[in-house]
Amino acid sequence: MKIGNIYAYTGGKDFDAAKPTAVFIHGVLNDHSVWILQSRYLAHHGWNVLAVDLPGHCKSSGEPPASVEKASEAILALLDAAGVQQAALIGHSFGSLIALETAARAPSRVSHLVLVGTAFPMRVSPALLESSVSAPMKAIDMVNTFSHSTLAPPPSALGPGTWLYGGSRALMRRVLASNPKVNVFFTGFKACDSYANGEAAMEKVQCPTLFVLGQADQMTPPKAAQSLVSKASNAKVVKLPAGHSLMTEDPDGVLQALKDFLKV
Repeated sequence: MKIGNIYAYTGGKDFDAAKPTAVFIHGVLNDHSVWILQSRYLAHHGWNVLAVDLPGHCKSSGEPPASVEKASEAILALLDAAGVQQAALIGHSFGSLIALETAARAPSRVSHLVLVGTAFPMRVSPALLESSVSAPMKAIDMVNTFSHSTLAPPPSALGPGTWLYGGSRALMRRVLASNPKVNVFFTGFKACDSYANGEAAMEKVQCPTLFVLGQADQMTPPKAAQSLVSKASNAKVVKLPAGHSLMTEDPDGVLQALKDFLKV
């Protein structure tokens, strides 16, 4: 469904204002599809699901957010347009920072906060930032090398034997090509690298917070989340045997962590 300029996947169910709502927010060069298992499960077990394409990405129009703060404004506008007073926010990587900032800006609007593959500060190497502009296909290969800890975990999000590297590279190429005017690769990475409000935001969060971290994550290793964990007043940490792409490497582990946290 399209809400304003933002496309949101609903898991195959009609939106029902009487149900609790979960908003899934993807990371750099991803889209709503990375949450396919988790979003469909919640949608078929009593929840509204809004798994978004960020503005300027794939099925969503508008300007790609140049900062975490701008992306947070888009999420709050989505809640307003959908008539959602309160929602659980679930974000991965760049999306985790967006969810965090949103929960800090509007604590009464967020019932639960889930940060998957998160870190603060979320630094991006100058070489990778430069490559995202000058050699994006090479940069996509670099990101995939660091984002996965195994080739084909049994089972993966799309079934046993799924080629995670190939599927992820194809998705990233498609997302990059979806916006010929703005390099959403560089824009997203720059927004992550520039975000300075993480610890201050975490101190403002009033809802329970779940950290889902990959034990083999080379992009956002678990120790890089500790500054946020230490600032959270009501935190739970789950570590999974996966790299940065947790939703495809350990989809059942991510889903189980969500089910336990949201009491689905």
